[in-house]
Amino acid sequence: MCGIAGFIGFNDNIALARKANSIQKHRGPDHQGIWGDNHLAFAHQRLSIIDLTKKANQPFVKKNLVIIFNGEIYNYKELQALLKQKYGVRFLSNSDTEVVLEMFRYYKEKCLDYFLGMFSFAIYNPISKRLFLARDHFGIKPLFYTRTKKGFAFASELKTLISVPGFNKEINFKSLVNSLNYLWIPGDESMFIGCDKLPPAHFMIITENMEILKKQYWELKDCTKEHDEAYLISALQNVLEETMDRHMVADVPVSAFLSGGLDSSLISVMAKKRNPNLSTYTIGTHVKDKMVERMPDDEKYASKLAHIYGFDHNTITIEADIIHQLPAMVRTLDEPIGDPAAINTYLICQAAKKKGVKVLLSGMGADELFLGYRRQKANLLAKQYSKIPQFIRSPIEKIVSCLPVTFSGRGLKLSRWSKRFISFAGLPAHEAYRMSYSYYTIHELLKLFNYQHFKEIKKIGEAHRILFTSKYEDDLVNQMCYTDIHYFMVGLNLTYSDRASMAASVEVRVPFIDRKVVEFAMQIPGKFKYKNHKSKYILKKAAERYLPSDIINRPKASFGAPIRSWISGDLRYMVDELLSSERITKRGIFNPDYVHNLIKRDRNGVEDNAYRIYQLLTIELWFKNFIDQEQPNLEF
Repeated sequence: MCGIAGFIGFNDNIALARKANSIQKHRGPDHQGIWGDNHLAFAHQRLSIIDLTKKANQPFVKKNLVIIFNGEIYNYKELQALLKQKYGVRFLSNSDTEVVLEMFRYYKEKCLDYFLGMFSFAIYNPISKRLFLARDHFGIKPLFYTRTKKGFAFASELKTLISVPGFNKEINFKSLVNSLNYLWIPGDESMFIGCDKLPPAHFMIITENMEILKKQYWELKDCTKEHDEAYLISALQNVLEETMDRHMVADVPVSAFLSGGLDSSLISVMAKKRNPNLSTYTIGTHVKDKMVERMPDDEKYASKLAHIYGFDHNTITIEADIIHQLPAMVRTLDEPIGDPAAINTYLICQAAKKKGVKVLLSGMGADELFLGYRRQKANLLAKQYSKIPQFIRSPIEKIVSCLPVTFSGRGLKLSRWSKRFISFAGLPAHEAYRMSYSYYTIHELLKLFNYQHFKEIKKIGEAHRILFTSKYEDDLVNQMCYTDIHYFMVGLNLTYSDRASMAASVEVRVPFIDRKVVEFAMQIPGKFKYKNHKSKYILKKAAERYLPSDIINRPKASFGAPIRSWISGDLRYMVDELLSSERITKRGIFNPDYVHNLIKRDRNGVEDNAYRIYQLLTIELWFKNFIDQEQPNLEF
């Protein structure tokens, strides 16, 4: 796992490469390298995972090609053997980086069809002056790029590109609207006009004359297949065993996140078979935070599993230093992402790093593939609810709308869920699903932005509708899974996981988001993912070989944080300061009266606006850092 950056056409490409190494050093503290000619400069920051010797340092130069690589190719040994046998390639290192370079030499862009892993990389030919960029099939590894009047630049992190001469700091209001609505930014645009992300499963070629070709090299096919349940269980177990074999490949010890839920428990137990000394890490919360909102029993279930299987188990309790952690995390994430799970991820990775851990396995991706989110199940219930006559639904909805969301300082989860449910139940399937994880209606967004940016707000659901209805017709379960893979997983989960883990110089691997696993999972009909009113049915059946039933059937618990406790307690002063009417008016983007009312209704217990307020804080902190250039204290 590493960081990469490249610069073409600027007055001093090498100087920009040096600066990139400084900005992104956390991504690769083991070695920072630079290579350049009169056309281009590369910067690379290395976190040594495979082939720990100097021979594998980057930029890696061999014959007429230069490569900088971020990620892991889990099947690199098989590809290395192929290259030796078929082409007689002689290797200078035992790294997957050199395998990527040689695969490109012989297969050009078709090499991408062979790779099983996570990656973003750049390969340059100094003779032809052609640059080749590629990003993995699911966007696990990031790649930002921009073209200014002065040149072309790319990097693993947005903050690196901001320092490029001529970078356009004009705000992309489409991205800003999306970040308010979802708490993260879907799609391939960034917060700045003219700076984008190379989409997952795409490559890009930049010629000597700065002509740009961008092309998709892979897509997930709509091809569910009918098999009996026993076959699917057995086949899924085999696919998971194979992905675990791949994801344990490393020249350093591999450890694991462990929440005590189905996904991380399954990954940890399977990893233990391959690493008897497996260490695991769980997040914990203070008693006072649990008083305000009910937090998952992760510590209890994780400890039980650790006792049964003999993990070297570690629990990290969230410390209430959110006042300093939030500004630092906003800069770390590059984009305004209002999910505090990023802080959890950083804290776990930081604790693991102090114990010498470089690699952590995560159960991320299983919810998207196998229908594990509550909102997915809620949409299936909403489909049935919409069939109830309106004269029965109307009084129910009136009662729910009057329910408080807190009582005597305690959060009322059932009330929150009921309010959210009636807000989307009865809408068309694609719109209901979008609204189930939206935080504003169109009308609310218009009021928040004081009826500005009408065009961007009105179009907010169009990309989602096209994606949702593009595949798996008549299979609502897989329509939701497919949408989440391309929207929620890439835009939120993989984004914050990469930035937060790399801020602690730790690699996070995601065995469920393996191309073979995803392709197999999306061939399973939805009726096997949700069966007998049970979410993730087929995965739970497959897990019976590995886990106790109480872990398998444990109620769904999110990788959350005590955000309501923070908003009402530790962050209260920051809310009053950064979201004051004076501050909002000066920024000139949001309606100060509307923001004030959001805060007031949350504090009165009438509405649960904690995530809305948290994201408004995040956005103001993002503007302070990336626009006003006020640097926060980056020490967590």
